[in-house]
Amino acid sequence: MQLDFDFMKRSLPLYYEAMCLTLQLAGLSIVCSLFVGLILSIALHFKWKGISLIIQAYIELSRNTPLLVQLYFLYYGLPKIGLPLSEMSCAIIGLTFLGGSYMTEAFRSGFESVGRIQLESGLSIGLSRAQLIRHVILPQAFSTSIPSLSANAIFLLKETSIVGAISLMDLMNVAKDLIGMEYKSTEALLLLVLAYLILLLPLSMGLTWLERRIRFAEFGR
Repeated sequence: MQLDFDFMKRSLPLYYEAMCLTLQLAGLSIVCSLFVGLILSIALHFKWKGISLIIQAYIELSRNTPLLVQLYFLYYGLPKIGLPLSEMSCAIIGLTFLGGSYMTEAFRSGFESVGRIQLESGLSIGLSRAQLIRHVILPQAFSTSIPSLSANAIFLLKETSIVGAISLMDLMNVAKDLIGMEYKSTEALLLLVLAYLILLLPLSMGLTWLERRIRFAEFGR
C-alpha cells in the first residue's frame, strides 16, 4: 500500500501544535507531581500527625481509579457544583493528581533507603530537621529514586494521550480527527507514532544519562 506523503506533509503543522500542547501538559504535570510527591513523602516519612492517613487515602484513590474517570469528574462534575475549570486546567490537575501519588511512592522508597544511623548522627551534631532533610536525606533519596521518578515522568507523558477526552487537541485527538475526516488511517497513525517517538526518546535518553551521571558521581566519592 502506497503512503500519501502529500497528506502527511499537510498534516505536519497539526501534529506540531499537538506536540507543543503535549509537551506543555507533560512538563507542567511532571514538575507539579514531583513537588506534590516530595512534600507528601516527607510528611509520610516523618509521620506528621493526622496527615498520613489522608495521604494514604489519596494515594489509593489516585492509583486505583482511571485517569479518564478523574478527568471526567474535573471537567463535567465540578461545574455542577459551581467550580468550572478550563480544559487545560482539568488536564494538568488530573495528571498531577495521578502523578503525585506515584512520585510520592518513589520518593518514599528513597527516604526509606537512608539509614537511621545517619539520621541519628545528624541530629546528634545539632542539625535541625530541615537541615537533615536538605543535606542528608534528600541527596541520597533522590539518587535512589531516580529510576522510579524517570519511569513516572515517561508514564505521565504517555498518559497525556487521554486528555483528548475533554476536548484538548492533543496528538491522539489530532490523529482521530484526521482519520475521521480524511480516511487516512495508516498515514495518521504513522505520524502519531513518530510524534511520540520524537517526544519520548530524548526524554528517556536524557533521564538515563542523568541517572548514570548521578550513579557515577556517587561511585567516585
